[in-house]
Amino acid sequence: MFDFFKKKKKKTNDVKENTLSEEQLSNINQAIDTKKSEITKVEKTATKAEQAKLYEELGLLYAQKNDDEAIPILEKSLERKLSMGDGYKKLMSLYNEKRKEAARNGDDAGIDKYMNKMDEMRSVAKKLTISGDK
Repeated sequence: MFDFFKKKKKKTNDVKENTLSEEQLSNINQAIDTKKSEITKVEKTATKAEQAKLYEELGLLYAQKNDDEAIPILEKSLERKLSMGDGYKKLMSLYNEKRKEAARNGDDAGIDKYMNKMDEMRSVAKKLTISGDK
């Protein structure tokens, strides 16, 4: 009747893998190639805000593939223009996943690295919240 003193079973679905079909993977790869060519075309003429948006879109496409290339591209987006959009949220979750992976492997340096990156992201959010930009 009462389960106050019973131990609760832990759910062990920390590791989740989204398997994409060949068609979905092909569509994502096509979109990545298109976005890359778009970036190379407008890189010299576009404003930093436009470049940031393109890099964010490219990074989100890589993130859909669960590709580690998403992290440096999303970082490049934030270098161009700080924002708290989908790219920011995805980058924060990727850092958290990497930190969890480092913790599982007992990699103290990896844990520190990704905790520091997450702290930097929190300071970006704080800065943007105070300044009123989004």
